[in-house]
Amino acid sequence: MSSDLRVCFLGDSFVAGVGDPQCLGWAGRLAALSHRRGTPLTAYYLGVRRDTSADVLSRWEAECTPRLPDGCDARIVVSFGVNDTVQGLAAAESLRNLRTLLTAAAPLPRLVVGPPPVDDEPANRALASLDEAFATACRELRVPYVPTLPALVRDPAWMQEVRDGDGAHPAAAGYEALARLVAPAWIKWVEG
Repeated sequence: MSSDLRVCFLGDSFVAGVGDPQCLGWAGRLAALSHRRGTPLTAYYLGVRRDTSADVLSRWEAECTPRLPDGCDARIVVSFGVNDTVQGLAAAESLRNLRTLLTAAAPLPRLVVGPPPVDDEPANRALASLDEAFATACRELRVPYVPTLPALVRDPAWMQEVRDGDGAHPAAAGYEALARLVAPAWIKWVEG
């Protein structure tokens, strides 16, 4: 591993940590975990509220290129999907966008974090289907995938904070739960 480890976190408002009064979200908590474990890194949080997979696909290269120059240990984490279901993007298009992004970024180590649940049962059913499709695509592309919806929909901290908030985003305890869920795959991916 290079001493210049850089990770771009690409995605939507969950990547940005919307709702977290500590302004860390799950991505900031994972970067802090790596520092505590002796793996310093430069993290770029490129989450944009209301972005769909199509939006992330259209901007990822322009945003990552200047942040991931030659000579560094460059990596990307991708996470989106909730806005796709909320804004009515077809699951086939979401899946195509994920595949296109992961294929275009193939020279880089990639990690995908699945979409989390919201306080809307029909949306969660659509997200569960999208989550399964994303997991299958990642297996085929040999990209590590972390499903979050199955565990978080049963997590009292996540669901209560989502209900108490705007119906989609948790506060600090919810993001902590999400970070704990992703941490084992993250540690293996960053330190392995």
